Amino acid sequence: MPEFAELLKGYRRFRADTYPRQRARFEETIAQGQHPKLMIIGCSDSRVDPAQIFDVDPGEIFVVRNVAALVPPFETTPGQHGVSAAVEFAVQMLEVKQILVMGHGRCGGCKAALTRSFEGSDRGSGGFVADWIKLLDEAREPVARKHGTNGRKAELAMEFAAIRQSLANLRTFPWLAEKEQSGALKLRGAHFSIREGVLYSLDEETGEFLPED
Repeated sequence: MPEFAELLKGYRRFRADTYPRQRARFEETIAQGQHPKLMIIGCSDSRVDPAQIFDVDPGEIFVVRNVAALVPPFETTPGQHGVSAAVEFAVQMLEVKQILVMGHGRCGGCKAALTRSFEGSDRGSGGFVADWIKLLDEAREPVARKHGTNGRKAELAMEFAAIRQSLANLRTFPWLAEKEQSGALKLRGAHFSIREGVLYSLDEETGEFLPED
């Protein structure tokens, strides 16, 4: 299996170079536990690894990744609430000071939400994806009305809308909203352009995504 063989080459480079350089940092996190100040909610896309994009050391960011970097709204019904559990752990136990929702360019999950290409699919052939991206149904409507459902302009608008939707959903968690209102927690949105290698941050006052230097 050559793919795993390539991973082992990377692991050996890590063991030879990176781990010795970072050993003190790893030992510190073992002795004192992890105390990241920032949570990143990102996409599972293999091209947008937050640790690589932000060039951070071990223990600096707490990351959850899923299709389209989505956060479901707060709910207490029975189920497997993986993202909600990660948010709860980061906010309530780790006491992070910021949460960054980071979408990205050419997001397949956002495109599927826009085109509804998986709608009606069985489990195992897109059904799980279709159910998950229904979280974007409400956000999709104004995008589809204004830009249609095909083309890069519509896709980018959908990617931006997904970030805004996840931020809005985060604010439905009562204990998270309380911390934001008290100033103990800051929510941010960002979009990483794979083509440009540029991060765009959301200005929530204007609703615009502006490039970082």
